[in-house]
Amino acid sequence: MITHEVQNQVPPREGVDEFAANAPLVESVVRWGTGTADASQTLHDLGRRVGSRSFQHDAELANTRVPELRTHDRWGRRIDEVDFDASYHRIMATAVGSGAHTSAWADPRPGASVDRAAAFLLLAQVEPGHACPISMTHAAVASLEHAADGLRAEWMPRLLSREYEPGLGAADGGAATAAKRSALVGMAMTEKQGGSDVRANTTRAVPRPGGGIRPEWGVEVGLTGHKWFCSAPMSDAFLVLAQAPGGLSCVFVPRVLPDGSRNAFRIQRLKDKLGNRSNASSEVEFDDTTGWLVGEEGRGVATIVQMVTRTRLDCVIGTAAGMRQAVAEAAWHVRHRRAFGSLLVDQPAMAAVVADLALESEAATLTAMRLARAYDADASESEQAFRRLATAVAKFQVCKRGPEHAAEALECLGGNGYTEAFPLARRYREQPLLAIWEGSGNVIALDVLRVLDREPEAFLAFFDVVGEAAGEHPGFDLALAEARAVVGEVADADAPTAAFRARELAERLALVLEASVLLQHSPGAVADAFVRSRLEGDGGTMYGALPPGVDVHAILSRA
Repeated sequence: MITHEVQNQVPPREGVDEFAANAPLVESVVRWGTGTADASQTLHDLGRRVGSRSFQHDAELANTRVPELRTHDRWGRRIDEVDFDASYHRIMATAVGSGAHTSAWADPRPGASVDRAAAFLLLAQVEPGHACPISMTHAAVASLEHAADGLRAEWMPRLLSREYEPGLGAADGGAATAAKRSALVGMAMTEKQGGSDVRANTTRAVPRPGGGIRPEWGVEVGLTGHKWFCSAPMSDAFLVLAQAPGGLSCVFVPRVLPDGSRNAFRIQRLKDKLGNRSNASSEVEFDDTTGWLVGEEGRGVATIVQMVTRTRLDCVIGTAAGMRQAVAEAAWHVRHRRAFGSLLVDQPAMAAVVADLALESEAATLTAMRLARAYDADASESEQAFRRLATAVAKFQVCKRGPEHAAEALECLGGNGYTEAFPLARRYREQPLLAIWEGSGNVIALDVLRVLDREPEAFLAFFDVVGEAAGEHPGFDLALAEARAVVGEVADADAPTAAFRARELAERLALVLEASVLLQHSPGAVADAFVRSRLEGDGGTMYGALPPGVDVHAILSRA
């Protein structure tokens, strides 16, 4: 007997061009991207790919059929490999094939970083875990600029390749690995006793006499030590921080050595994480592991920070991607679900919540894309100074807002949102990680203080950019003046007081940055609502507590 008929359930959100559906992203690419027809076509093709039912299914499988560690083969040989479901490899092939890893380096024309950032956002919107190795490979290129010419000549073509080749190659020596034409790069910085305090690292890098096996790759060292977090351990090579005789240094560590043999890279275990399940994170041991110095000995932090700055930007982009997924799913749900006699979207309380979520998402997206433009090869000295500060404050604010944004969007779906059958439960677990990766809140806020102390020109450049919106809204003008005043107060304060106010400073700077890009480039209804609710204090502290008179319907039309 049929006991009920399924009614009033929301249809699946699939078969969508996620690029075309994201108006703030499209407008940002038009404004700051390369402007080429090929780039636009690539993004629309990618938008349809990630919006397809098959890609969404692969995202689900990659997070439920999680990576597995194989330390030994069946004959007892140590191999230290990570096995992934085929769904993960299909996602990775899509990301690498679209150039989401290194396209901005391969063709560094003005706007290339924006086109690449848009592709990265689209992919991370649906499956965020794979974005880790994609991001690190992109960012590693900046640090490898300081490597020996011979190492760069051998490895850069692999990093720029759009061919995805999983696996490391044969473990029995010979030239079998020479056929591998592409590569991904990971990172291993933190240790159990230090965490973010990388100068407390104890892993040793001992120079080897006689030039080593590849003198043209630079100074060869033997690494011994333990890394508490090693991201994407299945990558082909890693940038590692270790103590050399001259101090903390950056070391390039390949998984497979030039003769085809496996390097000593012992994966001790995979981390059992709250989220980010598709991405393998691990602890590793180095036992006289072969590596090559990158940059000057003793200048490891200065070398690897070139990579970290770009992965911090990708944390901002990745959070914006998560916010977009959350808004898209919530808006789709409320436009199809009825309750108490009408569609949810037509009920003022729900409309205000989704509109407020959309405000946050648009601010994050425009901020991320504006920052990406500052990373282009043609960036002026002023733009480079701007990005030094703006990346930190955006990383602080946008990534901090991610978890509560995901929680509110999940609630829009009611009980369905809390189940694993819908993607927002996975997103809810994902967003906190982006606030932790590449420096948690206090680390980033204290970095802002270091910029204030050592690079005052970055603040001048920042306010030059943000000040371009001056006169557009009285609430913004007041907030901008207050932010300048706080900068002066913190600069004049003693060290403990400055540290106590570091988060306040970072938040104020981030909010005027977001408001500035919205006032200059978004519809008036969006910019006005953001300024009034985030800067003037007319609204409440919860999503949906918007001030009276906000044009909710105009904001929702962009969601």
